[in-house]
Order: sequence, then structure tokens, then C-alpha cells
Amino acid sequence: MFESLARSNSSGMRILVIGGTQFVGRLLVENLLKQKNDVTILHRKQAHPFKKKIGNIVADRNDPEQIKKVLAREKFDVVFDNVYDWERGTNASQVEHTIKTMEGNFSKYIFMSSVAAYGDGLNHHEADALAPDDHPDAYVRNKAMSERMLFRMFYRYHVPVITLRPPFIYGPGNNYYREAFFWDRLRAGRPLILPGDGRRLMQFVHVADLILACQKVLEHPQAVGNAFNVANSRPLTQEEVVHALASATGKKPEIIRVPRRQIAMAGGHPMGPQLYFGYYFDVAPITMVTNKAQRMLKLKPRDFATGLKETYRWYLRNSVKRKRIDYSFEDSLLELAQAV
Repeated sequence: MFESLARSNSSGMRILVIGGTQFVGRLLVENLLKQKNDVTILHRKQAHPFKKKIGNIVADRNDPEQIKKVLAREKFDVVFDNVYDWERGTNASQVEHTIKTMEGNFSKYIFMSSVAAYGDGLNHHEADALAPDDHPDAYVRNKAMSERMLFRMFYRYHVPVITLRPPFIYGPGNNYYREAFFWDRLRAGRPLILPGDGRRLMQFVHVADLILACQKVLEHPQAVGNAFNVANSRPLTQEEVVHALASATGKKPEIIRVPRRQIAMAGGHPMGPQLYFGYYFDVAPITMVTNKAQRMLKLKPRDFATGLKETYRWYLRNSVKRKRIDYSFEDSLLELAQAV
């Protein structure tokens, strides 16, 4: 069933990208096109930004019958599984159904996982245990269970899987309110809230470096059967991140520390709607060791400060499109902090 196709080079290939219209997926498709590949995307909408340059398959990943209908007779050299449904979740059974529907008609199945698959903790290596099946966070649970399923299929049925585990992804085109959250406030002359003592660790990777990792696992003959931590090697504290973001603008930040307990009692949440530190930026730290990607893939991600300067230039060109920002919740937190 899973006697996969063989292909030796990384250009002129027929490639399917599941989810290819936003941020990571869009840049991935653009890169694959530059490499002269025949690219098709699978997503839920009729429209996409690539015009007639790519093939377009419209289907809902959550609907097994739709997936079976559109993929059952398709053959691709490589599949990039690059999508996660934040509203309904994308679980292991949906990923497994996609693979079984295609009956091994690919030479590599490259799955975009996340550092979140580890659940929590610092300095994770790729061989470390992933989060348990009953983890309370659906995203963590789904990524971990999907990876376990993929590697079971690799060992039992020789399905040629590869997984990538990035941390926070930044860079031009970011559709999550993260870097721009801080830059909006710095440009408006507003103080920045720092939750707690500001020592929580965060790890980053520039979106272009993540796409480079995608290209490298596509080319590497021994990549199949491996997971890769893809990130800048050094984690940063939240306070260091704030100063780096401010430095990219040339402005000196005014930082106000607010205890997390106070933020939570006031209704703040790292995923909003009452946001205070960038979307999903204030969560329990998970960091990882990146030696394997450096050694096998020769991956050397760009310096964080350099990447931020490039991203800030993109932000300035696109910030006019942003809606008017409601700062009332942050103002209430700042008042509470000043009253203590």
C-alpha cells in the first residue's frame, strides 16, 4: 500500500501543499515555484493569490469524504501538510486519512508540527517524549498525536514522513498579531506591558529560515523518518524580546511590569480578545535544542535582530491597512499597575 514514489532531485517535482495561502504556506509555495516545481494547493476557498501559476484543489480538511473525492487518484512527488484549523482543530485521524487516501503516492510527506508538540519544558531534543494524548490544550494534543501517528506509519508501513518543529515564527507577512502588536504601540508612543518578571523564555525562527528548512528536507536523502527542531539556537527572555522589537524601530521602550495574576483577574488572555502582550506570546515556555538541524541540514537561521529589522520594513509598508486599535483594556491594566 505504501510503496512510495521515488524522486531524486528537488526541482521539476509535482508538489501538493495542504494550506498554502497565508504566511508560511504562501512563502513556501512561492519558493517551490521559484525552484520550477509543479505546485498544487489544497484549501477551502476558490480564490488564492497565485492566479494560474498553480493547481487548485478545493476541499475541507475536516471532511473525510471531500478529501477522498479530490485526492484518491492524485499522485504527487511530495506533500507538504502545512495547515491547522484553529477553529475546529486538525487531528491525527484527519492527517492519517489524507495519507491513506493517497495510498503512498508520494516520496516524502512533510508535516509542519510545532515546538508545542513537546507540551512544556526546556531544552528539548527531537527524541524527547511528546505531550500525552490527554493534554488539556487541543493544539498541543493534536500536534503530538499527529506526530506519533506519522512515525508509527513510518516504522510499520514505511510511509516516508518528515516533521518540522518550529517555535514562534516571525517575519514579513505574519498574519498573527505579534510583532505588529508591539510596533503599533511603540509608534503611538504608548508604554508596553511586560507580564510578571519578564523572564519567561521564548524561541523564534524567521519564516524564510523555516522555508529554507522545508527546502533542505526536500533535498536531503536521509531526512525521511526524522523530526527537526527548526529555530534560532538561543532562546530569549520576554524582556529581551521587547527590547529587540523596540530596537528594530529605533525607539526606546517604556516598559510597565504587571503581575500575571492581576492581568488574569482583569480578564486578560494570551489569545485575546483582551490581549496584552502579542497573540499567544505569554504562554508557558517551551524551548528546544537545534543541533540536529544544524548538523544534518546545515541550517543557520539569521540573527533575530537582523530578521526583525527586515520585518519592520515590511510592517511600515503595510501598517496603513490596520484597523483602529482599542487600547482601553491595556489602559485599565496600566492604571492598576500605577495604583499599586
